[in-house]
Amino acid sequence: MTPPQRDAALEKTFAYHEETKHHLDRYARSLGYLAWADQPNPFREFQGAPRVELPLAREEESPPFAELFSGQPRTAQALTRQTLGLFFELSLALSAWKETPGGRWALRINPSSGNLHPTEAYALLPPVEGIAAHGGAYHYLSRDHALELRCRWEEAAAPGGFYLALTSIPWREAWKYGERAFRYCQHDLGHALAAVSFSAATLGWKARLQTSSPEYITWLLGLDQPAQPLEPEIPEALVWIQTGLPVPPAGAPLADKRARQTSPPPPPFPLPASHSPLQWFGQPNQLSKGHTEWPLIDEAAAATSQPSAPDSTPAPPGSRWPDPQPVPCLLPAGAIIRQRRSAVDFDGTTPLARAAFLQLLDLTLPRPQVPPFDLWDLPVSVHLVIFVHRVTDLEPGLYLWVRDLQQLDALRAAFRPDFLWQCEQPQECPLFALESGDLRSFAKTLSCHQDIAADGAFSLGMLTHFEPALRARGPQAYRQLFWETGMIGQSLYLGAEAAGMRATGIGCYFDDVLHHALGLQDRTWQSLYHFTIGTAVDDPRLRSAPPYGDERTAK
Repeated sequence: MTPPQRDAALEKTFAYHEETKHHLDRYARSLGYLAWADQPNPFREFQGAPRVELPLAREEESPPFAELFSGQPRTAQALTRQTLGLFFELSLALSAWKETPGGRWALRINPSSGNLHPTEAYALLPPVEGIAAHGGAYHYLSRDHALELRCRWEEAAAPGGFYLALTSIPWREAWKYGERAFRYCQHDLGHALAAVSFSAATLGWKARLQTSSPEYITWLLGLDQPAQPLEPEIPEALVWIQTGLPVPPAGAPLADKRARQTSPPPPPFPLPASHSPLQWFGQPNQLSKGHTEWPLIDEAAAATSQPSAPDSTPAPPGSRWPDPQPVPCLLPAGAIIRQRRSAVDFDGTTPLARAAFLQLLDLTLPRPQVPPFDLWDLPVSVHLVIFVHRVTDLEPGLYLWVRDLQQLDALRAAFRPDFLWQCEQPQECPLFALESGDLRSFAKTLSCHQDIAADGAFSLGMLTHFEPALRARGPQAYRQLFWETGMIGQSLYLGAEAAGMRATGIGCYFDDVLHHALGLQDRTWQSLYHFTIGTAVDDPRLRSAPPYGDERTAK
């Protein structure tokens, strides 16, 4: 991207962001109603493509939840059909079906704005016994817990890992949310990245974000095929999943077994050369009968798609935090992951213990070797503006959780001068008290008048170092900032479950109302995601059913 192209893309990105803000006197543009006849199918499938059914784990085959944050990775399991099935089962699969007399819908392991699920996943696999003797790109169909072959290549590859490509279908969100939908696609991409990282960790695997050309991913996944339906699918991220090496057979020489234990992990295997001959399979289904065009989303997707040259000034290292203090939950990580739900209502009375509150926040601190923030080496750009409502031994009021203390001076300079900035041990627990008071009414108003922002133990806004990040890293950083907020959100989702509470993301909030309350004057800092945690009140009208039928068994 040339400097003039970069500048033009940045201006389009800033314009999209401003145009899609909610305000007290008006909301971002949408239809204003739900065109039920055009409701998108939540499942993309490739009709006619060969399928590989993945096994399901009937027993909890995962370490205790707290162990995921120990910084001590498990022994990596080899890539097999069964471990691949468990990886998807704990990252992107269905978690349950919900039923009422009037309908039935699926819930998934990875959270999604409005449960609309714009994120699609593709495994780029080497030859794997039980799947295929060749390499190939496979779409993951969560409804059936199956892989659909999109294209194949014959090159053999060294074992030791595979790629995961993630895409978005903006129409799924735009059907309900209009122009703001591109934001929600990026939230959900962050949710998915964290879900993938946590799932990989249960197997001793390592997930790392890769630099990729969107044009190459579009070609490799067949997103530009002539038969592609009217709902564009855009490339988002490419992740390398480092797995364990295959176990040598029982009769293998001892030297082979020692070599497996001591040899360094193999590098990512080479993918097919761009536009090389490939064999394609399957036709994508059309998701809706009718569609509403939202050109602003297309412009934002195009403006933020191209990776920019890295800034010549290296990013300073972030704060170095002490050892993790996770929620002391010894339930299997898989059980916590499977039970995660988005709360729809809180009881408005139950407090959260101060120790659990701080343990939840601790999950959001980036540490080397600890998922999900070991996924990348990008600078820390998100801090948490917290409205404490019901936390024992903590005065209600406004707080700031600073995820990188090197940005503390910049935050203090940008915020209102009358804030307190009280913190006992910032190097150990970077929670700064800004002002005391009952902020439940303000939190509710801020989150589009939703009671759930006031009825929990606390709610928060995720404040990002916004315009400086985009100018330093390029317009693609717009997506990455949302990804970081989504990864924080997924960490809080799981932490809330482990603490015996429940969480939900809030995508509807009045952006500039929070900025004004904090004293922010420009786009240096912007809030990109809101969140709340409390004791959930279940809807008695809903019935739950297992995610997959009893006929599916682990093999």
